[in-house]
Amino acid sequence: MRLGVDGQAFFPPEVVIQVKALACELPCEQGIPLSRFSHAELARQAVARGLTAAISGTTVWRWLSADAIRPWSFRSWLFPRDPAFAKKAGRVLDLYQGLWDGRPLSPKDYVLSADEKTSIQARQRKASGCAPAPGRLRRVEHEYERHGAVAYCAAWDVRRAKVFGLCRPTTGIATWQALVDHVMHQEPYASADRVFWITDNGSSHRGQAAATRLQGWYKNAWLVNTPVHASWLNQIEIYFSVVQRKVLTPNECADLQSLVDRVLQFQAYYETIAKPFKWKFTRKDLERMLNKIRQSGKQRKAA
Repeated sequence: MRLGVDGQAFFPPEVVIQVKALACELPCEQGIPLSRFSHAELARQAVARGLTAAISGTTVWRWLSADAIRPWSFRSWLFPRDPAFAKKAGRVLDLYQGLWDGRPLSPKDYVLSADEKTSIQARQRKASGCAPAPGRLRRVEHEYERHGAVAYCAAWDVRRAKVFGLCRPTTGIATWQALVDHVMHQEPYASADRVFWITDNGSSHRGQAAATRLQGWYKNAWLVNTPVHASWLNQIEIYFSVVQRKVLTPNECADLQSLVDRVLQFQAYYETIAKPFKWKFTRKDLERMLNKIRQSGKQRKAA
């Protein structure tokens, strides 16, 4: 390390390269009990290994953040391992485009997206919060008492922007059937030609057994599963994210019934302002995504 003309520390390029190489190492492979290095820890290791006499974590951060490829960073993801991923995802995307088996849906066909939001807790805060003030946000007490939990089972009509839901103590086939009954007893679904139910692979509505069971309940009900690890293709998850932001954050309910009332009241309110979601991900986007994943897999094998 030397000082530049402006008094700032100057490091030779070889030191920068060595610190970046250090950042690419796994600490556990060096006998260090860490899952990954922080900037401050990298600075300490650089000094301990004699790469430089002194360096700050901020300098290390500046070097690493400037790189286009950052092997020291990571994020979790779920790899699409379903062998029929393209086929299953394509069917869902076609339904969002108003198609089934390459043919347009009829006016008497309906597409529903359904799932359960599990274990929603009723949380009563142990102390009153503080109202907002100039320069200060509203404060919500961190500690709370639990007053039970419910599962919110809901279905979203993709083309009509209608939402149906109910709250039950647990999920399961009985809860799933209660939702299906709630929807299919109403018009226009009771007299529809086909009602497509898009669901993920939850235990109560996955596979051929669930599809057969659904058609045993209602002859015009068709089950369409998303691929494994592809709940993001299910539009009901968008609605659940709205519920999470607008109803459950922060979660403050004196008892379980208050929570149930709030969720169902929001459901009725949301219907008055809801519009179909602008779904833009198509089969072409799916093919591009899968090609990119395939190329990445080939590169990993080559490495």
